[in-house]
Amino acid sequence: MKRIERPVDRLCSCVPAHRALPIAGLGLVGAGCSGPLSALDPAGPAAGGIFTLMSVLLALATLSFVVIFGLFLLALRRNRGHSVSLRLFLIGGGLVFPLSLLTVATVYAVVLGERITGARETPALTVEATAQQWRWQFTRQMASGSVSRTDILDIPAGRTVAVMVSSHDVIHSFWVPRLGGKIDAIPGTRNRILIRADVPGRYGGVCAEFCGIGHTQMSFAVVAHDAAAWERLEQGGQP
Repeated sequence: MKRIERPVDRLCSCVPAHRALPIAGLGLVGAGCSGPLSALDPAGPAAGGIFTLMSVLLALATLSFVVIFGLFLLALRRNRGHSVSLRLFLIGGGLVFPLSLLTVATVYAVVLGERITGARETPALTVEATAQQWRWQFTRQMASGSVSRTDILDIPAGRTVAVMVSSHDVIHSFWVPRLGGKIDAIPGTRNRILIRADVPGRYGGVCAEFCGIGHTQMSFAVVAHDAAAWERLEQGGQP
């Protein structure tokens, strides 16, 4: 029987095994950096702040690893007859270095937290987001009355929107990875989160809290409209 050659077979035959694995790994890493639900591809200031904070903490963690591993190597040299100051290990590595690292991380996180939470920012629009197994209901007020849509949140691009999140039944979690962080939807409570899309487009959102057998299907979309499209919506037109 004649063997059917697939494209992947040709790729594997021309790439050595010791090189194919790193290439595949880079492909997986690159694929995870984009997409409608990728927190590594921020499209708003809050999500951008979270990504920046993550990058800074990762850099500090890498620095910590390098220093600690370096001290470990110095300890090995000491066991082989090389003299290393005990003060360097106890005071430098155990007190000064970790306190300096934690101080930098804490101060930076507090300062950046103002941008992530938007504590001092006045939103241009307030939307009610009500979660229920297994859908989202978004309601906003207009001059002609309230408008509700299921699983679609309409917002103006380039403007900050306050989302008041609540639940009808169990605990859910509102999360639009490219626009901001997570906020819980709790029965009897209204939690507030600010989001903003820098450019018009469609952004994926999910429930990030297991809420029952339909949890995986409890997704929604945030549609950011340009100025002309948003004006039509405000006048009662179609999205």
